[in-house]
Amino acid sequence: MLGWLRNNEQRMLIWANRRHGGDRMLYRFIDRWLSTITHMGGATFTLLSALLCGLLAAGPWSAGGWKSLAAVVISHIPVAIVKRKFKRLRPYQAMTGVNTTPKPLQDSSFPSGHTTAIFAWLTPFLLASGMWIAVIAPAALVVGVSVGWSRMYLGLHYPSDVAAGAVLGTATAFAVHYCWSSLALL
Repeated sequence: MLGWLRNNEQRMLIWANRRHGGDRMLYRFIDRWLSTITHMGGATFTLLSALLCGLLAAGPWSAGGWKSLAAVVISHIPVAIVKRKFKRLRPYQAMTGVNTTPKPLQDSSFPSGHTTAIFAWLTPFLLASGMWIAVIAPAALVVGVSVGWSRMYLGLHYPSDVAAGAVLGTATAFAVHYCWSSLALL
């Protein structure tokens, strides 16, 4: 079973990591989009933007910013622990022919910290969006999936790294939201 998962995961990674040869304009757009949006999952963007929303936004958006900040910080505790415990090579280190960035990361691949951060960052804003959920949810989905996809496209993570990061970030954000709401009732 593990062999089947590993083989199929490697196939999925190669598919997500491939560079399109057909429409050059489309390829350039995809390359630029994924190479840029990946930074939205980084610590600088997620922490700074959440802090600014917490400080400067009004009403539920301010609370969403503070919850987002807390979720991003808290979610990286298990990420750090798991990365130290499970020393998984990154795809470009373990497989031949994987496209990657000029200065790729060297630490463990599992789970994806960028994907964890973007889902921990997005979820509190979705929960704060109220009647705007129908507008915000599709945009949040595009951003979250794009960051996750970019990590595979850049040869830095396997699909299971990205999936684990998405689950971990989302679960942490829901836990923060629940605890925040419970404390507000006291």
